[in-house]
Amino acid sequence: MRVFVGLDIPDQIRAAIARYTDGLRNFAPDVRWVRPESFHVTLKFIGEQKLEAVEQIKRELATAKATPFDIAFRGTGFFPSTKNPRVFWVGIHASDALPKLAASVDDSVSRTGIPRETNPYKPHLTLARAGSGRPHPQPGDRPNNKLARLADKLESLPQPDFGTMTAHEFVLYESKLGPSGARYSKIAAFPLEP
Repeated sequence: MRVFVGLDIPDQIRAAIARYTDGLRNFAPDVRWVRPESFHVTLKFIGEQKLEAVEQIKRELATAKATPFDIAFRGTGFFPSTKNPRVFWVGIHASDALPKLAASVDDSVSRTGIPRETNPYKPHLTLARAGSGRPHPQPGDRPNNKLARLADKLESLPQPDFGTMTAHEFVLYESKLGPSGARYSKIAAFPLEP
């Protein structure tokens, strides 16, 4: 079972982002666009786990603590850069409560033997991927310019603002890979308490 921890987003923000991406698809027709029902904010990617391990992860996630906080979805960008775009994303703007929650999630799942994150937490909402879709090139990756035309187009447009939400819970998701992309289902939700 392939799992990750993230934040769900409200339907009105999901719809606003979907309308925005609908107008951009012709500028990058050969990339993998994320379906609106799959929009989320990742806190921790865990990967393949056996069912027993997922049960242990759920128990540990219940110990992660944070209070509700606001998240604004505005602006767009590319990883690793606009000169070599591989991932197209929406910006996430929140107080330090968001990286603290990601750290708490990381701490809790590390008790199950899952390695801790080594890179700083960079919150974003992925809209499209080109090539491998990894934010940073890996040995053996070929040059990829499938997002270059979109990056050029966005330089002349104002940065979008999709709205603000209050995070009240985080979720353990299952990710099932298929020919039309990954499909996510909620395994368990964990409330953020004031």
